[in-house]
Amino acid sequence: MSTYLGETQSSASKQVTLDRDKTYTIATDTTFAPFEFVNKKGEFVGIDMDLVKAIAKDQNFMYEIKSVGFNSAVQALESNQVDAVIAGMSITPERKAKFAFSDPYFDSGVVMAVAEDDDQVTSYDDLKGKRVAVKTGTEGATFANSIKQKYDFTPVAFDDSDSMYNDVKTGNSVAVFDDYPVLAYGVKNGNGLKLVTDKEKGNSYGFAVGKNKNADLLTAFNTGLANIKTSGEYQKIQDTYLKTDKAETVAKDKTFFGLIKANYPDLMKGLGMTILLTAISLAIASVVGILFGFMRVSANPFVRWISIIYIDIFRGTPLIVQAFFIYFGVPTAFDFRLSAFAAGIITLSLNAGAYMAEIVRGGIQSVDSGQMEAARSLGLPYKTAMRRVIIPQAIRVMIPSFVNQFVMTLKDTSILSIIGIYELTQSGKIIIARDLESLKIWLIVGIMYFIVIMCLTKVSDFLERRMANGKVKR
Repeated sequence: MSTYLGETQSSASKQVTLDRDKTYTIATDTTFAPFEFVNKKGEFVGIDMDLVKAIAKDQNFMYEIKSVGFNSAVQALESNQVDAVIAGMSITPERKAKFAFSDPYFDSGVVMAVAEDDDQVTSYDDLKGKRVAVKTGTEGATFANSIKQKYDFTPVAFDDSDSMYNDVKTGNSVAVFDDYPVLAYGVKNGNGLKLVTDKEKGNSYGFAVGKNKNADLLTAFNTGLANIKTSGEYQKIQDTYLKTDKAETVAKDKTFFGLIKANYPDLMKGLGMTILLTAISLAIASVVGILFGFMRVSANPFVRWISIIYIDIFRGTPLIVQAFFIYFGVPTAFDFRLSAFAAGIITLSLNAGAYMAEIVRGGIQSVDSGQMEAARSLGLPYKTAMRRVIIPQAIRVMIPSFVNQFVMTLKDTSILSIIGIYELTQSGKIIIARDLESLKIWLIVGIMYFIVIMCLTKVSDFLERRMANGKVKR
């Protein structure tokens, strides 16, 4: 997240009056170099990021950048979770029906690339019967779909650039369609591809706000854009990333350990967020799971059915759908904003809580019914019998399953990268967009997950042995 307070410009520049106490939230996709990516200092850089910074300075307003990925950025704007989007977003008639766009700030185009060692595919005619990688919601995807019948190929959609580039390099797809400046920048920085076609005329990029919302911000962007074009700063920004050789290659040492050393702070920051998300959500999920687990075995049918409905909903739908619904759907329906972190905690807590409720139910029902009958025959009240007789025995059964759920929840945090939470998987995506070393970075990320999960597994094994030896106090 980046916040910037502009400085007042000279009277020669036109300036729009904005709410100076407001910090505008601008969504982006920080895996779209050279328009937006994160440098080794953790700063948002690229054409789009530098433009926003220059315009904010010219127009004297505060903003914060929210990195959520392209598709999620568009959904966030549609659901009023953010004030604006700048993410190499093409101005199309369909989008203009939903959003208000600034004056164009970049004229793009689409180009095709193949693996650098591929000499078989040199034109669209060579795509017949083949798979072609595209990025969901982009101009490249639109162009590919417009010609797929003519050239008889199958577009395969991905959510990020690195995934579609890797699909080509591994041979699953023979080519990729993407915006010319993005592919050209990647090729220059060693992404393993080469351009094989001329640039097709495409749409222009624009800064977007909601329809009939933040008109003052849109006006300020247009005014600031005109000012920096006049001053020459606009051209300087573009030349930094497209014309000159100043494009930054962060990790000079591309060996396995060199990448770890160069990206250690980012990786640890992502791991820290993953552990924090897991710890908080599991603490909440434990309470929810125990509550609904007892409701699940209640003698009251109404209480029991409430628990069944909750458990079935959250166990019967994908976690990614739950994350989107909680982050985008609920705030839209009730007209409020919810932070990605809060949405992630709620999603994980409710999802893990449903599974823990079943663990509690299974643990209680695993205790022989004769135990309760014997306790009651000795005059113990139901609650006392549960607390002193049933639950201590049920815990023996539940502990391994609870630890297993901890592991599952920790791995599930990776799904939250889709709504922009900077956990370990998201940090990997951002590093890959910067260093173009997907195989090694994903191996590093996988090893980090493995180490943490193995530690949890050893804890589970230790607790099971303690249980077996009867050393756990009841």
